[in-house]
Amino acid sequence: MYFRDIIGLQDVKKHLIDSVKRGLIPHARIFYGPEGVGKLPLAIAYARYLSCENKGSEDSCGNCPSCHKFDKLMHPDLHFVFPVVKSKVSDEYLPEWREFLSGNTYFNLNNWLNFINAENAQGIIYSKESDEIIRKLSLKVYEAPYKIMIVWLPEKMHDACANKLLKMIEEPPNNTIFLLVSEDLENVLQTIQSRCQPLNIKAIEYDEMVASIQTVYGLQNEDATSVARIAGGSFLKAINIIQSADDNKYFFSLFKEMMRSSVSRNIKAIKAVASEIASIGRETQKSYLLYCLRLFREFFICNLNEPEMVYLNAEELTFGERFAPFINEKNIQPFSDEFQLAYRQIEQNGNAKIIFLDLCLKGTMLLKQ
Repeated sequence: MYFRDIIGLQDVKKHLIDSVKRGLIPHARIFYGPEGVGKLPLAIAYARYLSCENKGSEDSCGNCPSCHKFDKLMHPDLHFVFPVVKSKVSDEYLPEWREFLSGNTYFNLNNWLNFINAENAQGIIYSKESDEIIRKLSLKVYEAPYKIMIVWLPEKMHDACANKLLKMIEEPPNNTIFLLVSEDLENVLQTIQSRCQPLNIKAIEYDEMVASIQTVYGLQNEDATSVARIAGGSFLKAINIIQSADDNKYFFSLFKEMMRSSVSRNIKAIKAVASEIASIGRETQKSYLLYCLRLFREFFICNLNEPEMVYLNAEELTFGERFAPFINEKNIQPFSDEFQLAYRQIEQNGNAKIIFLDLCLKGTMLLKQ
């Protein structure tokens, strides 16, 4: 990955490049910010630039031996640590990790865990990973100016692993650089944070998002601007919106049926829509409930007459013009609580028919408020 592969963030790229040119290279940085803005690609591009033999004014050269090795993520002085499963260490998943990165620039932990078929296992950086890190970094630099250790999601690091690395991060071996990439800084061990220079990676600029969406997905300007607005500066979210467009249309159709049947108090219609939702599979049901929670939030905001704060597509907005007044300060919190409860019940393998019939009936009462 090169700086040019990363959407927007021009100020951050310039800062990183200028710091290298001036020789201001901290031994430990922590890149943090919202999901899907390109923090890990940025860390890899920075590592490439540090190692490049013919650095350009705006990016690595792409032609030197170091860049060719970075193209395959197989540079001997580049090391990765990332969440894994089955009590393994990162190196045991390194071939899959390289393959995954070669096909993905913007992703999250769930994407990675799905790629390695983790099923229901949680990704963790296990305690024994610290021994591997210490072993690798105790070796001399092979050919680059620095040994670089990129730790993706240090918040997933087992406490024993984190505590064991404190001394090394504070006083690393000569010519060693730690690059930590976090999406949840509050859950990174405070003593690790204090040993790293923080770099806040903010949302991707709106114009850059629109242009990239049009280029990558060939959307018309109106559709691209709608996606960029809803995505809120996360290109990963924009990807998910585009890829789930058909699902969202179906979810919107279900939502309208659900709300209309509840407003009309038509028991037959309520039972019909509850049965349909109960038949679509648990993961789809969970996605539908999250979609509904988003719509409730947006329809509530519609009532505040602050259109710049509303993130709805044209079809949702048209429906919202009539439906939004039903979502108000009296029922927005109960709606949120009930749909979150349904999400948890579905996650715990509750009876979907009972859950959604109950939810529809509760909706009937809440819409009266």
